[in-house]
Amino acid sequence: MEKNFSLQDKKVLITGAAKGIGKSIATVFAELEADLILADVDQSPLKATTDQIRKKGHIVCPIVADITSLKDIENLVQKSLQALGRIDVLINNAGVVFLNLAEKLTEEEWDKTLAVNLKGLYFLSQAVGKHMIEKKSGKIINIASQAGVVALKEHIAYCASKAGVIAITKVLALEWGEYNINVNAIAPTVIMTSMGRKVWSGEKGKKMLEKIPLKRFGKPEDVAFTAAFLASDISNMITGTTILVDGGYTIW
Repeated sequence: MEKNFSLQDKKVLITGAAKGIGKSIATVFAELEADLILADVDQSPLKATTDQIRKKGHIVCPIVADITSLKDIENLVQKSLQALGRIDVLINNAGVVFLNLAEKLTEEEWDKTLAVNLKGLYFLSQAVGKHMIEKKSGKIINIASQAGVVALKEHIAYCASKAGVIAITKVLALEWGEYNINVNAIAPTVIMTSMGRKVWSGEKGKKMLEKIPLKRFGKPEDVAFTAAFLASDISNMITGTTILVDGGYTIW
C-alpha cells in the first residue's frame, strides 16, 4: 500500500515554484522522492528554493521561464525532457492576481492576469500533453482557486481566469483520458503565503474567516499534500475533477 503513495522516480515539472504554494509543493514532492524541474520567472528566489531542496540530497533542476511566452514554454519543455528524460506530472501553479473593482480594472491588469493564469497554463499543458500522449501516461494538476467557483469582490479578472482553469481541466480530462492522462484541479481558499498575508490581513481577513467553517486560512502544505495525492498512483481513477481545499467556504 505504501508504494501507492510514493512519488519515487516520478519526473515532475512545477511552475511558480520559487515561493509560496509552489515552493511547498516542491518541498513535499522532494520528500516523497520525486525528481523535480522547478520553473519560475524570478531567478533569485528560484535559486534559493533549489539550493534549499538540494541540501537534502534531492534531484532538482531550476529553469527560469516566463509562461506567457510560447518560446519560453517550448524551451522549458525541451530542457525538462533533456534533464529528466520524461515528464510524468505537470503542476500548473504559476499565477498572478490584481485586486480592483470591476468598474476600475485596467486592460493591462486583465491581459496580464489571463496571460499567466489561463494562456500560459493552457499552452504549457498542450506542450507537455503532446509528450504525455506519446508515452500514453501522465498527470496534470492545475492550481485553480475557490474564486473559480464563487465570486470574490475585487477579483473580477482572477475569478474569470480561475473559472477558465477549471473548464480547461474538464476538457483536457475528457480529450486525453484515452491516453491514460489524468487532469485535475485544486481550488484553495486563502492560503497564508507572503502574498496571502498582505492581501488578507486586518479587518478584511477577519470578514473572510467568518465565511470559512473551519475558522482558519489554508497553509501552503494543505495544497501540497492534495497535489501529492493527485500525483500518486492512489488517485489513478480520478480525472476531470476540482478538489476544493477551502475549509468549507463554498458550502454557503
